[in-house]
Amino acid sequence: MNRLVILCIEDEDEVRDAVVRDLEVFEPAFLVEVAEDADDASQVVAEVVEAEDAIALVIADHRLPGMQGTDFLIELHGKPETASARKVLLTGQAGHEDTIRAINEADLDHYISKPWTEEELHSVVREQLTEYVLRNVEDVLPYVAILDGARLLERLSRDSI
Repeated sequence: MNRLVILCIEDEDEVRDAVVRDLEVFEPAFLVEVAEDADDASQVVAEVVEAEDAIALVIADHRLPGMQGTDFLIELHGKPETASARKVLLTGQAGHEDTIRAINEADLDHYISKPWTEEELHSVVREQLTEYVLRNVEDVLPYVAILDGARLLERLSRDSI
């Protein structure tokens, strides 16, 4: 595994730009990729897998052209190469039924309502990426300064015993 990727799927340009801007603090350690819809996101995922990188986190809107965001998250959860990705639904449009499906079938990790605050997004992303790194990355040291350093250092301490 070379790089860890955050994939943001949002069809509205200004919303996608705002999410990407809010994610800049994670870019020293994570590659941020964007997609406008599920087809575009599938292409990004294929490129990430081909490059032997890993999708660490997917932030998806529910209402997308074509396939809904919740359906795309369910699809990702069913594939071995993306099943371990953390999944966040960032939307103001998902109904109760769609959200329950995402929780039950896509193993949804978090739900953020639009509009969000930068602090809320940072907190959720930091928490989800920390969890991904703890579960899937051997050398957690490069992520200590950007993610939950205390949890990562605890893991380093346990591993060195």
